[in-house]
Amino acid sequence: MKIMAQVFYFLVLFFSLNFFGCSNGPIFHQPGSELDHIYSKIFLTDYNTAWQATLDALKRYDKTTQNRQGGIIQTVWIDNTAEKNFIDIFGGDAVYLKAKFRLNVSLAPMNLKGRSTVKVSILRDQLIQRDPLEGWKQVRSDAILENSTLYRVSRIIQIKLKLKQMEEQKMQEVMEKGVN
Repeated sequence: MKIMAQVFYFLVLFFSLNFFGCSNGPIFHQPGSELDHIYSKIFLTDYNTAWQATLDALKRYDKTTQNRQGGIIQTVWIDNTAEKNFIDIFGGDAVYLKAKFRLNVSLAPMNLKGRSTVKVSILRDQLIQRDPLEGWKQVRSDAILENSTLYRVSRIIQIKLKLKQMEEQKMQEVMEKGVN
């Protein structure tokens, strides 16, 4: 009986040390933890202009999903091993065997104080592989591509709105000349 109690205490101690010890145990996904990786900006424009500007900003990437009604654009997986190795070599990290990413973009029409607005959000899935046995591992993005893409969208929207304003101005001038 005494031996069984000692075995029981030993097993409890063993499992509690394994469970609560200072190990790198499994990391569980926290719902909502991906939200700090989503970069977004609200534009004062209509949905059609924002959609076309976003497509123009992403025209160099092939797309797997392009759903205008749902406001979703997803690119194919793009190999960026050379870029990751070039950038991260100065940080002291080991080189990568393979690296790839894809962009997930969503557009959501909104109404802000009676004005038509569109929220454009970008999530970059970055995967790396350091050795063939490790498999793919997701890492955080450096946010440069996301912010530069949002900047491109903003500039394209500004250009489109300016062109639209100039066309309306010319139409107005033609209409005034036709009436006189």
